Amino acid sequence: MFHYTVETTKTPEQAVEALTENLKAEKFGVLWQLDLKEKLHEKGVEFDSPYRILEVCNPVEAKRVLSENLLIGYFLPCKLIVYAENGMTKIGMPKPTSLIGLAEDSTLMNIASDIENRLAACVDKSI
Repeated sequence: MFHYTVETTKTPEQAVEALTENLKAEKFGVLWQLDLKEKLHEKGVEFDSPYRILEVCNPVEAKRVLSENLLIGYFLPCKLIVYAENGMTKIGMPKPTSLIGLAEDSTLMNIASDIENRLAACVDKSI
């Protein structure tokens, strides 16, 4: 599976707040956050489900992967998603190993695996 997704009883807003705090502990900062529902509404398109996209980065890890292969910048920053579906809030992300696997580089795969585990732990702590 290309993603890691969990459910929580928190509201999307509470989940985003918890996730942001847990990411800080792993030295990941939220570069920006897109409220897709609100943005679509601004454009005259109605979308009923709360849907937040957070782009996050750990500068040390970004330098590490880019030093191995500049093409990895195509996968940066990491995305984390918080959305509501069928009355439940979900927190998820595309797995870094799925993306980096496309580069077919074992060194990068080891780094991606470490980052994936750390991000998944942040997600798990946020539920």
